[in-house]
Amino acid sequence: MRNHKSVPPPSDDKRWRIVEATMRRNGYRPDALIETLHTVQESFGFLDDTALRYVASKLHVAPSQVYGVATFYHFFALKPQGKHTCSVCTGTACYIKGANKILDNLQTHFEVNPGETTADGQLSLLTVRCLGACGLAPSVVFDGNLLGYMTAEKLHEEIDEVMQYEPV
Repeated sequence: MRNHKSVPPPSDDKRWRIVEATMRRNGYRPDALIETLHTVQESFGFLDDTALRYVASKLHVAPSQVYGVATFYHFFALKPQGKHTCSVCTGTACYIKGANKILDNLQTHFEVNPGETTADGQLSLLTVRCLGACGLAPSVVFDGNLLGYMTAEKLHEEIDEVMQYEPV
C-alpha cells in the first residue's frame, strides 16, 4: 500500500495545504472523500483531473470512484464556473411543468448549453435531476437561491437584474 506522505501536492499552490489539512484531520481515510472534494472545490472553485487523481492517491481510493462521486453529486463542478450559476431542475415534476421550455429559452437567450459557461464567463447553466422542491415546480436555483413556480420570463428578469444584462 502506498504511503500518503509520499504523494506530493500537484503544485506549490498554498491552497493544497488546506486540502491536506482536511485529509490529515480525517486520518486520510477513504470515507473522507466527499469532505475532501468539498475542500478542493471551495479552495479552487472546481475539481479538475489533477485534483481528482491527487485525492484518489492520498486517500487510497480508486480514481474511478473519486470521479464517480464527483459526477454523481450536482454540487461538484468539473470545470470553472461562471460568476453566476443557474441550475434548472429536470426532475419529473419540473419537467412536466415546463423546465424544458425554461432550459431551451436560457440556451437561446444566453447562448450557452447545459454544463457550460457563457463566453464572457458570467453565467454557468447547469441541470440537476431533482432539487427536492417538487411542490414549487418548475424550480431553479440561481446563485444559491431557490426560485419556484418559475417561467422563462420571470427567470430572465431575475438573471438580467442580477447580471445587469440588457434584455434582448
